Amino acid sequence: MPSPPAPPSADLPSAAATIGHTVPAPGVGQRCARWVLMALGLVAVLLLVLGALLAVIDWNRAKPWVNDKVSEATGRHFAIEGDLSAAWRWPQPLEEGWHRWIPGVTVKAERLVMDHPVGFAPPFQRADGKAPSKGKADLPDASSMARIGSATATVRLLPLLGRHLSIDTVALIDPQVALARTADGTNNWTFERKDGPRSGWSVDVDQLVVHQGVLAYADALKDLDLKARIDTTGPVAPASAVARAPASAADQAATPPAVAATEATPYGLRFELQGRYAQARIEGRGRAGQVISLRNKVVNYPLQIDASAGSVALSAEGVLANPGALSGLDFQVFLKGGSMADLYDLTGLVLPNTPAFETRGRLTGSLAPERAVWEYSDFRGKVGQSDLQGSLKYTSGKPRPRLTGTMTSNQLRLADLGPTLGTRQSGNTPRSRSQGGKVLPDSQFAAERWNAMDMDIVFKGRHIIRPESLPLQDLSTRAVMENAQLRLAPLTFGVADGKIESQVTIDGRTAPLKAQIRGTVQGLQLSALFPKVQLMKKSLGRMDGAIALESTGNSMAGLLGHGTGEMRLYVREGTLSKQMLDLAALNVGSIIVGKLFGENKEVHLRCAVADFTVVDGLATTRIVKMSTDDAVVEATGTIDLGTEALDLRIKPESLQWKFFSLRSPLYVRGTFGNPDVGVEAGPLLLRAGAAVVAAVVAPAALALVPITVPAADDDTHCKPLLNLAQQPVKPGVQGAAGTASQPARQAASKTAPSR
Repeated sequence: MPSPPAPPSADLPSAAATIGHTVPAPGVGQRCARWVLMALGLVAVLLLVLGALLAVIDWNRAKPWVNDKVSEATGRHFAIEGDLSAAWRWPQPLEEGWHRWIPGVTVKAERLVMDHPVGFAPPFQRADGKAPSKGKADLPDASSMARIGSATATVRLLPLLGRHLSIDTVALIDPQVALARTADGTNNWTFERKDGPRSGWSVDVDQLVVHQGVLAYADALKDLDLKARIDTTGPVAPASAVARAPASAADQAATPPAVAATEATPYGLRFELQGRYAQARIEGRGRAGQVISLRNKVVNYPLQIDASAGSVALSAEGVLANPGALSGLDFQVFLKGGSMADLYDLTGLVLPNTPAFETRGRLTGSLAPERAVWEYSDFRGKVGQSDLQGSLKYTSGKPRPRLTGTMTSNQLRLADLGPTLGTRQSGNTPRSRSQGGKVLPDSQFAAERWNAMDMDIVFKGRHIIRPESLPLQDLSTRAVMENAQLRLAPLTFGVADGKIESQVTIDGRTAPLKAQIRGTVQGLQLSALFPKVQLMKKSLGRMDGAIALESTGNSMAGLLGHGTGEMRLYVREGTLSKQMLDLAALNVGSIIVGKLFGENKEVHLRCAVADFTVVDGLATTRIVKMSTDDAVVEATGTIDLGTEALDLRIKPESLQWKFFSLRSPLYVRGTFGNPDVGVEAGPLLLRAGAAVVAAVVAPAALALVPITVPAADDDTHCKPLLNLAQQPVKPGVQGAAGTASQPARQAASKTAPSR
């Protein structure tokens, strides 16, 4: 029987040692496992103890300390009037990975109240200091800024080690918050900063849930009283996004960002608005996205709203990429109202009075206070019955924001044009002649608004739809407003196959306003002004001329009524008859021509000139003459642009007396709206011929127009008149003096035949 193997010698290395491994001492692994289990058990026990403490401790004992600390930090009274409790929350629903399994603490407080600052009196209160009862039963009383039925906040524990308070979810039930600003600018939402070093703590909130909330805002400066009801709902997909869901890859590529974002983020909040702005009632409702994170700067937050304030109504749907900063907006907007001027109080935009309007377009950019930059691009709509399209860009800045853009109307109804400037009267109200029988527009300029905004806008009316008797063809202007100074340059009308071009500058910094008006009339075919005359293949002549005025006033009538300068008109090569002027509805001209030349006589007009000096709105004739084959007719007198009174005397100087049925002078008296023509007595409308009469008696048209005269040779009577008509006009005292054109005027005054 073989002997058993000898045990290894103590002097020889073991096999394990030979291959370089160390055999752990018996029981080490077991001891490590026991330590880990003990640590986990200790943590579990500690959590159980803390959980028991949270459940057992009466946290209401801490309310006085909490109330005092919050009141001290905010500078106003704060109190938790109900229960205060705390409980564990585990796992964390908004966390991911292992963070989800770290417990958090949920703190709940009932009936919280915070008062206004000491001495603060909210606006629009009753005489007894309480809030108005109508529609305000669910708001805090006059002494409270906020009341909350129940507030719950879940706090993460780990961030506390880094002096950071991270709140998972804040849930508010029945919150009622009343923000207010008084007439002196004092508000209740600004908290006083305490002196001393900062605490070093930071705070953020991930999710906000509101049930049956009310947010009120009262602003005595803006005379605004608004209330919003807010409630969190379950996720709801936007209806428009569902309706427009693309069915193909190509459709998806073409889907606008606003639509794509609202499809990705459902609505989770609904709200209703009601209140007033001045005398205008405000109503609205809408939906917003779930407040999934108040920390994220880019969330593509969806928003849909339908609201109205007075005559203005808004419907918008789109996304806010950064709702906290009101930036990254991309909305489809439908806007309508009784007048564009009504937008001023709501938006600060200085726009003219217009008929009722509506537009639809895309709004992009930022609405951040003091840093707003937005574009309302590719909008289309109508003003009255006229179409309107274009793009506008708004840029906030100091000292004033600026609005730029272009607008076009392909079919512009003259009745919808309204005033080019903002006025206090609605542009869609037909002008009444019952106001003293005056014709010139006397709507006051809203110059007090002009310093609120600068602008540079180009407008084109490609085709003007107008009454048959007024052949305006097109319109274009560039309106530039800077530092409360408005400049329309050029303001161009296509009229009767000719052009009326003017430059108007109005300084709104002083009262009354200061203005300068310059203009030219080029190649106006007078027969084209009257289609019935044009059908007869007859020409009333071609008109050219110029006007230059300096003035002060607060309306167009006021500016013309105080203007100083000169104006000059010239008409040549036409045919006049009583029948033609009857067809043209020029009653005054028809009477004059009938009395001067006979009822059935056609008169060949060689030329006519009307040269006026204007001093403080009183236009006085310097040279007013008409040359025909039969006679030279001269007019003298005044036209008062302020009172619209006429006082003209027309005297014919016959070249061939046999052609005259009346040799006595005539007069034109009365007003623009009610002229009176008679034999040798009183103020008359320019008896110098229908064309010149029509031009002079239409100062509303000529007020923005001056003229150039074509060079041509003429007979001994017309050549001096033509030379005078070619003299440049000047505004102000220099133009009224007429020194520069005096030699030409002296030559023209000698054209009358000797007696």
